[in-house]
Amino acid sequence: MQKQLIECVPNISEGRDSDKINKISSIVETVEGVTLLDVDPGKATNRTVITFVGEPQPVIDAAFLLIQKAAELIDMTKHSGEHPRFGATDVCPLVPIAGISLEETAKYAHKLGERVGKELNIPGYFYEEAAKEEKRKNLANCRSGEYEGLANKLTDAAWKPDFGPTEFNTQVAKSGATAISARDFLIAYNVNLNTTSTRRANAIAFDIREAGRFKREGNVVNGKKVLDENGEAVRVPGKLKAVKGIGWFIDEYGIAQISYNLTNITITSMHEAFDESCKAANERGLRVTGSELIGLVPLQAMLDAADFYLVKQERSLGVSESEKVKIAVKSLGLDDLKPFIPAEKIIEYKLKNTSEKKLIDFKLDDFADETAGESMAPGGGSIAAYVGTLGVALGTMVANLSGHKAGWDDRWEFFSQWAVKGQAYKTRLLFLVDEDTNAFNKIIDGFRMPKDSDEEKAARSQAIEDATIYATEIPFQVMETAYESMEVMQAMIKDGMESSLSDAGVGILCARAAVLGAYFNVRINAKDIKDRDFAENILAKAKNIYEATLAIEADTIAYIDSKM
Repeated sequence: MQKQLIECVPNISEGRDSDKINKISSIVETVEGVTLLDVDPGKATNRTVITFVGEPQPVIDAAFLLIQKAAELIDMTKHSGEHPRFGATDVCPLVPIAGISLEETAKYAHKLGERVGKELNIPGYFYEEAAKEEKRKNLANCRSGEYEGLANKLTDAAWKPDFGPTEFNTQVAKSGATAISARDFLIAYNVNLNTTSTRRANAIAFDIREAGRFKREGNVVNGKKVLDENGEAVRVPGKLKAVKGIGWFIDEYGIAQISYNLTNITITSMHEAFDESCKAANERGLRVTGSELIGLVPLQAMLDAADFYLVKQERSLGVSESEKVKIAVKSLGLDDLKPFIPAEKIIEYKLKNTSEKKLIDFKLDDFADETAGESMAPGGGSIAAYVGTLGVALGTMVANLSGHKAGWDDRWEFFSQWAVKGQAYKTRLLFLVDEDTNAFNKIIDGFRMPKDSDEEKAARSQAIEDATIYATEIPFQVMETAYESMEVMQAMIKDGMESSLSDAGVGILCARAAVLGAYFNVRINAKDIKDRDFAENILAKAKNIYEATLAIEADTIAYIDSKM
């Protein structure tokens, strides 16, 4: 069963005092099973975005401790900053990451809020998916009036807090209120302008954000608001859905920014918001100089941005993940104000277990040394998978070179499609490099199991059988993947740059070596499988792939010989 993971992204009303920020953020690490991913302070906004992740109960335990520590160290009676706020822990959203629904996450938000109200005597509101009535779904409604209006809000029957006291006492005056939610992944994203004008930044925000702007008589900024038949102000919607935005001036950088909340990046992506902001800025005589990411971003959002700009440039989409991240950073100007470090800003990279020893993370010489050592792993199966990786990497290289060849501009999409296929095969084979070694280790683990009783002997025997089957399936997957990857090299030999014919040919030979090497591993492991029906079936399929690979090799060599 998949482990349930949620992310918590509390925003605290302190962005200048590093000692307070460290004390508040580090408290979450005292809860076992919670990983602190990011702490992103802003001096001008006097606000820090903290991100941590874990299973639901530990996360809300950590969130409670953070809210408690923030209330202890932050005095809202002395707070000032550019960002709307009404509490020491201003907002505390919970975000489903894996194995849990938004509805289930909302239940944990309610559990956290009730505890904050009862044990800390801090008032607050549930918003987004955790909201208990429609008007409270929008955070802006819950926070309207901000801290300065909180005393009146708490006594307003229509805005009675969802949890905590309704009296603006001395303690509440210090802590303020907290808004707790369950929501989809949100990207806090600022676009930088070559102006100091907040009014002009706001104008662009109104052009773009879903809520747009109020319609005014004469379509002038200072015109009277146009009202509908119910006396409500009429709004002119902005260009993009699922986008909130305002303009502000950031003293720290000496520029105006458009501050966006992208509330659903499947509806409006980061690159779409950036691109539309560029257009709106140009129309107003301004220029976007770059952008700034607050907190963390999913890897896919970066890859999608790279693809968007690669398509605009009519360039191949089949480049590596690391290259795409670089393209996204430069295209969005994410390093305009300060360095953008992917390992610290991309959520999947932050969650990566760096303590885990992976073969594919080794340098080439270290990989060779590891293979040449006294250990039986990595062995032939892992090496076969890596040789196959190198083969399809060569085919992908030819596709990318061909797509960029002068005079072949009208064929870039054809070569891009092949390069994308090549990258997919490459990723699969890289996974199998380590998985073949993992499969071998499972057999060793089986043999190390106790065998004193009949029950232990039976469990040990079954574990060895299961591990042996798996250790046969993995090299078979190497065979399948390496064989299928040959289509990339075959296409490039036929349609790619003729000057790279030898490169594609070497790719075919590497794939052939991967198939044959993995075939040997299938055969040597299958002989020890007790389930002979399974063994004979996989051996028959493996032999077919082996023979088909030899035929492709022969045809390829004959074709290359005819061209040289």
